[in-house]
Amino acid sequence: MSETLLELVEVHRRFTVSAGLFRGSRTLHAVNGVSLQLRRGEVLGLVGESGCGKSTLGRMLLGLLAVSSGEIRLEGRPLAATSTRDLARRVQPIFQDPYSSLNPRKTVGAIVGLPLAVHGIEADAGAQRKRVQETMERVGLPARFFHSYPNQLSGGQRQRVAVARALVMRPEIIICDEPTSALDVSVQSQILNLLEDMRREFDLTYLLISHNLAVVEHIATRVAVMYLGRIVEEADTAALFRAPRHPYTRALLASVLTPEPGLGVPDTHLGVSYPNPVDPPPGCTFHPRCGEAMPVCRERAPTALADARGRVECHLYANGVK
Repeated sequence: MSETLLELVEVHRRFTVSAGLFRGSRTLHAVNGVSLQLRRGEVLGLVGESGCGKSTLGRMLLGLLAVSSGEIRLEGRPLAATSTRDLARRVQPIFQDPYSSLNPRKTVGAIVGLPLAVHGIEADAGAQRKRVQETMERVGLPARFFHSYPNQLSGGQRQRVAVARALVMRPEIIICDEPTSALDVSVQSQILNLLEDMRREFDLTYLLISHNLAVVEHIATRVAVMYLGRIVEEADTAALFRAPRHPYTRALLASVLTPEPGLGVPDTHLGVSYPNPVDPPPGCTFHPRCGEAMPVCRERAPTALADARGRVECHLYANGVK
């Protein structure tokens, strides 16, 4: 068993949202009791529909959002007890949009070198420039881009700048929040291969947040499926794609488009639309969309079943139906 770097223990994140004029406010449970481990050297894929809480969870791991309850631990130490500077040295992000996440007024060299300046690494200007250029070259950015601005680069080149900025301080963990969704398909593969190369070279650990299951299957070693703020299934990538257990996981896999002609658009059989997270269904929150729902699913939430295949939260397994 690999060493656990990051651990979430019954983590909740709640937001207070307005219900409208004269109607007061309500609570939105964006992350609702998540327990999860990120092990050294792995790529953990976190998948689910938009609004399920993936990005909120990622921001909590980066220290950008506080935990409402529960605890996040970095190598056994509470994340809340880790200083912002220390956390930034060890955990870095790569965001979804490579343009909006880069300062348009700064050159590529200044963007990649800013973390070094903020943290006092390579105080000598010459040494700092050398480290920046070496990092740029490793991610496929020639030295001629050092004085370029983000608007002078293509989408793929801008994302390489974002990767270089994340790598320049040699972190242990990188939170990749939809790192290829804003890119062309051909560029996506280049960035994914770059992330794989960098992981091997620098012994990195990734949390890959994505709704693109093809991307997750390509790069992830383990997958956690999130629905309405909870992890409903967790397993090694090969096992999950070969034999998904939760009905929601099966629906997600069924939704993947294939290049084969004549197959048409797949039917996920999810029924009703994604529920309002402010007013979630009782019992198992997936039951209104589930074709295998039983009476117990409407009455109480399922407990997690952990075994050699992984972990699943579903009454189908807790009650021995499957």
